[in-house]
Amino acid sequence: MPRRPRPATATSRDELVATLILEPPESVARRPHGILGPMSPLAKRTIATIGSGVMAEAIIAGLLRGRLVEPAQIVASHPRTERRDQLQAAHAIRTTASNVEAVEGADVVILAIKPQMLGRVGREIGPALRPGQLVLSVLAGATTKALIGALGHDQVVRSMPNTPARLGKGMTVWFATAEVTPDQRAQAAALLGALGAQLEVDDEKLVAMATAVSGTGPTYVFLVMEALIDAAVHLGFPRHMAHDLVIETLEGSTLFAKQSGMHPAELRNMVTSPGGTSAAALHELESGRLRTVLSEAVWAAFRRTVELGDQLEAAIVPGESPAR
Repeated sequence: MPRRPRPATATSRDELVATLILEPPESVARRPHGILGPMSPLAKRTIATIGSGVMAEAIIAGLLRGRLVEPAQIVASHPRTERRDQLQAAHAIRTTASNVEAVEGADVVILAIKPQMLGRVGREIGPALRPGQLVLSVLAGATTKALIGALGHDQVVRSMPNTPARLGKGMTVWFATAEVTPDQRAQAAALLGALGAQLEVDDEKLVAMATAVSGTGPTYVFLVMEALIDAAVHLGFPRHMAHDLVIETLEGSTLFAKQSGMHPAELRNMVTSPGGTSAAALHELESGRLRTVLSEAVWAAFRRTVELGDQLEAAIVPGESPAR
């Protein structure tokens, strides 16, 4: 089997991710302008990203790739000059060192900071927010109560993307407060759709639950992937060959399950012959409590998500929300 090409060696994790999610700078110049779909809810909106790290950049890249906005409609704030220069060179967007400056002219504000920075950033940008602006958070664990308390602003969307969103293949679950208008919900759906599949829910608890399933899900998959590769190496395969065998098998199996529409149990039964290799392997997996361990892992992730939300809410002291 021919080996799939590998990305060029990068000097940091962020650079490695950039090789996957970014168009080369010259393609920005070639990207046609003035052809945004007239029905796009973001066509005439300005979007600001606060905390312009990897996930924010994935959103920027997805919006531009999907022709949902023009580069001039996006402004990204970041404290480091080199990061601002990198974003501007890669996407031809506007950048600023000031979070407040980014927020003041925006219709949609993407909050992509670290959760522990919510209180400080909220005090900084809260007074600059105005009615009619949508704040969309991608902070893990940050509840709408914590967001509203930190920002002094109630038109808020809480969302939970996952790692494949960086490639436009993610799964994002999101919840909007009652104050978010239908137009703003359409804007949130279009924006999060740039990351892959998106699902709005009417119960915020489902976002916390999704954090434990789809948000943390890539972690479970990567661990299974690693374990299978190590097992193949133990059998005697060279590591590069073991890697490709496992990656292609997981990718193909996922695509098969998605396109067939069959229940996973049906698919498993379909490939399990009586007394065969699959039956022998499944016996070991069931004996090792694989289902129970996975369930316990999901519940542990859910409990931790709730704990993070509680901690963020407690950190927002009543009476200290941003003044208007």
